[in-house]
Amino acid sequence: MSPPQSPNSSSRDQVRPLAPSSHRIHIENKEDGVNYLSASGIELEKKRRRRRRCVKCCGCCGITTVIVGIVVLILALTVFKAKDPTIRMNSIRFDGLSALVSSNLQTNLNITVSADMSIKNPNAVSVKFKAASASLIYGDRVIAEALIPPGSARARRTFRMNVNVTVMVEKLVGIPRLMSDLVAGELPVNMVTNIKGKVNLGLIKKSVGVRMNCAVVVDLQRQDVKDMDCERKVSL
Repeated sequence: MSPPQSPNSSSRDQVRPLAPSSHRIHIENKEDGVNYLSASGIELEKKRRRRRRCVKCCGCCGITTVIVGIVVLILALTVFKAKDPTIRMNSIRFDGLSALVSSNLQTNLNITVSADMSIKNPNAVSVKFKAASASLIYGDRVIAEALIPPGSARARRTFRMNVNVTVMVEKLVGIPRLMSDLVAGELPVNMVTNIKGKVNLGLIKKSVGVRMNCAVVVDLQRQDVKDMDCERKVSL
């Protein structure tokens, strides 16, 4: 026979109720390969991903900026490096010298000087020139002056210009050395040309100045240029 049971034994053997769902303990089951992260862990993971994307983006932008800077520097030192333009006096002609050769010096006549000049632009971009001036000098005096209209020399091209200067003979009469030069049959004059412009290299803009001084000896008998020597100066 089984021993007698106390009245309270049945109540102690009863199954205890489960704890409320609000007090259940969350356990991560790592054995199945699945991690159940809490809300704070998910937010932390999102921040880490955003930080990694930001670092990658900043790194790409920095590398791109460095590459572009290197390319611009190489182009500025090679292709787009400003080079000095060259100016040349191709020919010069004097008309009306018969007024000086004649014995009575016809002061009512004029002497016309026509100069053919060219400017070579070696740069990869065009060079724009402002209005310039050309002066004819004799005996340290300016006896004639002409204005040269503005122009543009295209990239790696030659820009040609014609300059016409008119000299009144009466301006030469008052110069002391005129008589001795007439006896010698030679008339030494200087033609000075000043041209200013600008080279636009994109991010770089530079001003350019071209000056040419041509010493010309005119043979009065042949009424032609006997000798010509030009000095050029370019500032960039």
